Amino acid sequence: MNASKTARRSMSMSLVLAALFIIFAWLVLTDRLSSFDLLIIETIQGLESPLLTKAMLLITKTGEGLLLIMITLAIMIVLYAVLRHRRELGLLVFVSLASACLNQLLKIIIVRPRPTLNRLIEVGGYSFPSGHSMAAFSLYGTVTYLLWKHIPNRAGRIVLLTLSGCFIVLIGLSRVYLGVHYPTDVLGGYLSSASWLLLSISLYERWIRKTS
Repeated sequence: MNASKTARRSMSMSLVLAALFIIFAWLVLTDRLSSFDLLIIETIQGLESPLLTKAMLLITKTGEGLLLIMITLAIMIVLYAVLRHRRELGLLVFVSLASACLNQLLKIIIVRPRPTLNRLIEVGGYSFPSGHSMAAFSLYGTVTYLLWKHIPNRAGRIVLLTLSGCFIVLIGLSRVYLGVHYPTDVLGGYLSSASWLLLSISLYERWIRKTS
């Protein structure tokens, strides 16, 4: 698929996901998904155990602060040293930083309080959409996009998608397990971040086409 076609397809998918996010946010704000949230929370938190709590605390740490920065830098070093990526590193940084800013903006607009049931850790700020989920999707989604063309076979690409998907899902699940996000916060984070990532890819592909 050439850059122009990739850019157009990414832009179209981004707009569709943005529309879905708006609808989803409206459903959340009008309290139409509370039963879904409660069911998922009860199911996930019903698995609580000391060992699982330690695992979830570790997983959630990979989506925040210093550890997230270290993971991002390690990925950037690999991309540069092994694959000789330069312009691609700019895309990774741009998507991640802008995603964090977008998350804060959406939280200020939507103003959803965090859940209060069975909190295992204490955090401040608003709840929707989940910042950890957006950060994970932005980071691992961009890495998947950058590595995809370097993996020639289907099996390798399936492994790449599986690993990225597992990291993204586990970080989202950890936020629900620890009682600091509703499941709809996590899903909203995935939708908004996916839309932003695809928009960024579209702009990046257009830029590559013009400068190459």
